[in-house]
Amino acid sequence: MKSVALVLALLISMSAFAQMDTPAYTPKFPGDPAQSNAEAAALGYMRTVGMAQRVYNKKHGTYATSLASLVGNGSFTRRMASTDRGDYAVKFHSTGKDWSIVMVPKTFDAAHRSFYMDETGTIRAEETKPATASSESVKKSS
Repeated sequence: MKSVALVLALLISMSAFAQMDTPAYTPKFPGDPAQSNAEAAALGYMRTVGMAQRVYNKKHGTYATSLASLVGNGSFTRRMASTDRGDYAVKFHSTGKDWSIVMVPKTFDAAHRSFYMDETGTIRAEETKPATASSESVKKSS
């Protein structure tokens, strides 16, 4: 009888633990389109790149052609020039006349969508493949 009670107690505690392993995402600001902390970090990185490109363009009359060129513009730091951003990989492209950045998750799932942004500042998302200029805007998809 003791062993049945012990097994039952173990099963109940395991069930409770399984339900609390993934806390719900808490939005960082009103209208936050992120669905997880990883997405929030990726979107924040993209916004920082966008601001750095605007500052760079204002100073030089052209867009930066590498992430390293953005260091010191806006709040873009040397560490941010790395294309490994934890759960995401950065794909950056620039001709000087235009630019784009794609954040591709290392694993696609409900908490890791891909994001795209270019000089227009519109952030676009895809759930199962890398995002492109023709992907839906995150404001519409969230």
